[in-house]
Amino acid sequence: MNGSASALLLGLWLAGGCQSPPGPTFDARAPGPVQASALMMPVESTNHLDPEWLHPSTNAFTLGPGDRVEIEILNDPESRATTTVGPDGRIYYHLLSGLDVWGMTLPQAKQRLESELLNFIRDGPKVSITLRAIDSKRVWMLGRLNTPGVYPMVGPTTLLEAISLAGGPSSAASAALASSASSANAITIRLNAPGSAGESADLRRAFVMRQGHLLPVNIQRLLKEGDMSQNVYLEPDDFVYVPSAAAQSIHVLGAVAQPKAVPATHELTLIAAVANAGGTIKDAYLSHVAVVRGALTQPQVAVIDFKAIIQGREPDVVLEPHDIVYVPFSPYRVLTRYVDIILDTFVRTVGANAGTRVVIPGAAPVGPNVPIGP
Repeated sequence: MNGSASALLLGLWLAGGCQSPPGPTFDARAPGPVQASALMMPVESTNHLDPEWLHPSTNAFTLGPGDRVEIEILNDPESRATTTVGPDGRIYYHLLSGLDVWGMTLPQAKQRLESELLNFIRDGPKVSITLRAIDSKRVWMLGRLNTPGVYPMVGPTTLLEAISLAGGPSSAASAALASSASSANAITIRLNAPGSAGESADLRRAFVMRQGHLLPVNIQRLLKEGDMSQNVYLEPDDFVYVPSAAAQSIHVLGAVAQPKAVPATHELTLIAAVANAGGTIKDAYLSHVAVVRGALTQPQVAVIDFKAIIQGREPDVVLEPHDIVYVPFSPYRVLTRYVDIILDTFVRTVGANAGTRVVIPGAAPVGPNVPIGP
């Protein structure tokens, strides 16, 4: 074993919180690295699509910061004015110093306005309030889309409608989308929109995230096969991300010093990937390191004894582009729940970094929170 490899193993062991290397670190007669594919097994996620997501929400629209409303006291045309709900959730109108309407429906805001105006106008003023623009309800559409961005939700919006707003997936994937959308009598997708990226979209790994959790929606089936059972209604602040098919990286997450995407060089091994992420941190549970592979809705997983690898008792494992490596703080108890935690951590990491780059171009990568006790 050469000196650089010995130093790498020693550094990884010390990063794991140990004070001295464990006995023999490598057996020169041991076989070479094994392919992770030989260790993979499919896992059935506990995360299932809720049939209610295929129907528009019955919740009434509520006001929030950025929404614009037109207010008028009836029989007084000069009182008509347009105002915007401020960052504090308040509107400023007529003699009112600031009325908190955040979270109110339009009828509730109308009633509140009339009640407050009684302090200044006799005979019970009647008020008309009309919604003119929505900016408080948004959906994030990022990645390899022709016109990615943050779009306002002016009403019930399906996933397919939102992808249409964002111009459809970039490059070759757009043709498939146009065909499936036409066959489903859904909507027309704009092709070759300005700003289209040169890289194709990877629909197998595209995802929808809601409140920090992966939704079990198969975007590839929706767009390439016209499977409308995947066409869920989105909610405010949902995050839709379509990665690049050209991306060649491996995400190393969990109890490592620098969770990040590692370039997937030829024959990159598990030891090298973890080392690239700064090594494991104190109290990492090295016996249950997971490698997740495949489509996010149909993942395969290998649970690997990383401690045995760095001690030379097991051969290293060769990874592939798009693999997710997860180092836990504690052993898993239920494999399906463990995979759900890994995938939620993955989408939060990708979402946080993609969203941060939109708000702050050139921002440094963001590390995810590591769940304790899967």
